[in-house]
Amino acid sequence: MPRALAYLALGDSYTIGEGVAAADRWPLQLAACLRDAGIALQDPRIIATTGWTTDELATAMDAAEPLGRWDFVSLLIGVNNQYRGRSVANYIDEFTGLLQRAIALAGGRAERVLVLSIPDWGVTPFAVQELRSPRRIAQEIDTYNAAAQSVCATHNVAFVDITGISRDAGNTLQMLVEDRLHPSLAQYTRWVDAALPVAKGLLAAS
Repeated sequence: MPRALAYLALGDSYTIGEGVAAADRWPLQLAACLRDAGIALQDPRIIATTGWTTDELATAMDAAEPLGRWDFVSLLIGVNNQYRGRSVANYIDEFTGLLQRAIALAGGRAERVLVLSIPDWGVTPFAVQELRSPRRIAQEIDTYNAAAQSVCATHNVAFVDITGISRDAGNTLQMLVEDRLHPSLAQYTRWVDAALPVAKGLLAAS
């Protein structure tokens, strides 16, 4: 029997699954779907906490060293940079560093790294409650995501855009947990549906 592949998931509240059961987090769902597809993949080790920015994730990774080598690494980070009003230039610099670390943790195999785009929290009731402009949030997140996608392309890393999915019915109670900000199981499942074929291709091809 082949050794089950080791999976490391890096991120923030979206990766740790704020407000949902552990099994409902999107990296756990993705691992289960990949196993159902015949790919032997362990449940992920998750390094993620609600509220983390790019630099805070990097600091947490430093504290977790030695992290060793992984067969598959996912990265979803940046919404808290946008929320705190940090510059795109700062995000590009720190995201690039995180992506390069992710590739190194995957044994230098860029084809074993998967990045998800930042979802749009501006559509949620929480954003309305905070009196934040949905249009401005959308524009800033689009700018962040365009920058991340460009960095991924430069490093030959797969980039899955789930931002449009987050905007589709993203303000409905079915797609949100009790805080009316973070995604529910149903929303995460839609992200996994988008990421699954890409992840299958990455793990089957190398």
